[in-house]
Formats: sequence, C-alpha cells, structure tokens
Amino acid sequence: MSSPPDVYWRAQKLAEVGHYAEAERITRAGLAAAPADAWLLTLLASVLRLRRDYAGALSVADAAIAADPTLADAHRERAENLILMVRIRDAVQAATEAVRLSPSSASGHFVLARALAAGRQFDAARVAAAHGRSLDPRSVEGLLTVADVERDAGNREVALAAARAALAIEPDNAYGRWLTAMLDAERLKVRRSMRALREVARDHPGRADIVSMTWPIRGVLSGLRRGLAASAALVCVLLVIGSWWWEPAGTFARLVAAVLAAVMAGFAARVLIPAGRLPWRCLRLLPRLMRRADIAGLALTGTAVLLLALYAGVAWWPLPVLALAATPVLWLLSMVELLGAGLDDPGSRQALRDWADELRDWWRTTKTDLRDTWKDGDATRGNG
Repeated sequence: MSSPPDVYWRAQKLAEVGHYAEAERITRAGLAAAPADAWLLTLLASVLRLRRDYAGALSVADAAIAADPTLADAHRERAENLILMVRIRDAVQAATEAVRLSPSSASGHFVLARALAAGRQFDAARVAAAHGRSLDPRSVEGLLTVADVERDAGNREVALAAARAALAIEPDNAYGRWLTAMLDAERLKVRRSMRALREVARDHPGRADIVSMTWPIRGVLSGLRRGLAASAALVCVLLVIGSWWWEPAGTFARLVAAVLAAVMAGFAARVLIPAGRLPWRCLRLLPRLMRRADIAGLALTGTAVLLLALYAGVAWWPLPVLALAATPVLWLLSMVELLGAGLDDPGSRQALRDWADELRDWWRTTKTDLRDTWKDGDATRGNG
C-alpha cells in the first residue's frame, strides 16, 4: 500500500481546522498531477462530506476504492457518506470491509459502530465501539461514538458521561460540545443547553446548527401535540358521558379541561421562558417549509389550548370538539416540518431522491411485466 503524498498532509491539516475550501483547492491541485492517487481522492471525499456535498463525496470515495481497493480509509470514508445518505445496509458493508482491511485501526471500528447504531443494531454497535476503544482507549472519536450509540439507544446518562469524558480530553471539540448541549436539551436543562449551543456557534460559526438552536420551540410543539390530542379526546369523552348517561361528568369535563390547559401552558412556559430570545431569532433562519410549518403549528396549538381553557369557563360543547379537530392538522404540520428538514439536509434529500428513483424504476418494471403478461395471455387465447 502506498503512503500519502506530502500535499495530503497539508490539506488534511487545513480540513481539521475548518478551512475546507482551501483544503479542497490544494487536494484538487494534487489530483491534477496524480488523478488516480487513492489517498488524495479519499481526502477530497472527506472534505466534500464536511462541506455537505454527500453525493459528490460518495462518488469520489468510489473513485478512491477503484484506484486502490485495499485502502481501508477509502472504504471508511465511503461508509461515513452512506450513513449520512441513510443507506444503512451499504454503510455497514463498507465499514465492515474497512475493518477487514485494517483490523488494528480503531477508527474503522468506530465507523462500523455508528453504522450499526443507525440501523438500530445497538448491541452490535456497542461491541464494535468497545473493540475500537480497546485499540485506542483515549480516543475522542471513540468516546463520542459511544455517546452517539447510547443516545440513539435512549441511554442519555451513559451518553452524557461519554461525551463529558471526550471533552475532558479535548475541551474545544465542537461536536462533543454540541452533543452535550443536545443531551441537556433532552433532559430539559434549558438554560445550560441554549448557552452551550450559543457558545458552539460563536466559536465555530461554520458549524452553527440553526435547527438545533430552535429545539425549545420544536420540543414544545412536539410535547403539546401529543398532550393536546389526549386532553381534548378525554374532555370530549367526558362531555359525551355527561350529555347521555351521567350529568356530573359534564362538570368534571370542564374541571379536567382547566387543569390540562394549565398543565400544557405551564410546560410551554417551563421550556420557552428559560430559552430566551435565541430560538425565536433562529426560527426566522429555518428552511422556508419548516419555518412555515412551525409557525402554523404554534398558532394552531395556542388556539386549541385556549379553546380548552375557554371551555372550562364557558360550558359550550363545540369548544373542546374544535380543539380535538385541530389535532390531525397538527400532526400533518409535523410531517410537513420533517419534510422541510429533510429537503434542507443534503443526505436526507439524496435519500428521498434515491427512493423516488427506486419507486420510478419499480413502476416502470411493473408496467413492462404487466404488458408482457397481457400479451402472453392474448397469445395463449389466440392459439386456443
């Protein structure tokens, strides 16, 4: 196996400090002199991935593998791109090949662990991560991989401990700081999470994650969407019981409506007030479809909670019914929000495009098969 050329190390150093454009320029200049250099192709794929050009990065990683099929780094880079493009089975295969080619490289085991975790194979992912850490116990990448796997598996405390251990070794690691902030968000440590996200964006403006900084708004919408559906349904059931069978249930429905409306309003205040103005500023910077879905969701959710509160004071039966009728629209808006986020993410966008291409190919093949079957049936009837 050949060694990386000198230009590789210069470009890699630039990429490590976030100077992706310069790293790409130097790498491409090196490839102009040696277009089949697998090391440079692998580095170019890595830089393109960091610049969120996942389709281009995958194409270059394939070219690196074609230039040198025994280069484990190329297979590892290919797996990294496939994870981001939500092609999990292919990612596991590529990472497995990287481990086979270089079993003593800890990074290969970490990439394999992340690919397995993306496929919800958490036990196998833990084994791969542990193997990698046995090769390099103080690896920051290894600790963050453990944090990723455990977070995906729902073990937030274990994930937080691993992320903090990584930051103890490398305090300025941008991903480790972001991951810790998001784990705090999931534990409703609102002020701490928002402060950390703000600091990461300040120190690494090229890696600022606008979507993450709106988590208090999106989290409140998610929580109230579920709470409102259950609350409005319960009040409507009590209302029906009170109207048809047991009259005191109607009074109880108004009490329940008041309590549940107060609980939902309190939950929203518990998250949004400590978060401050930052989420609202970032809301304006979200992708258009996602932003509109969130704004519409906020307006509709607030209206529905208000309807429940009004019903507690004014016993008019259409109010909780209207609140319940709003819940399907809220779920539809949540799907629109996910679509907007997916269309903004290059990996998810490419996955949607691949899925659409597969569906188109399936339909084309199905039409051909049906046409051939029909022709064969006509021929058989004609011969008969």
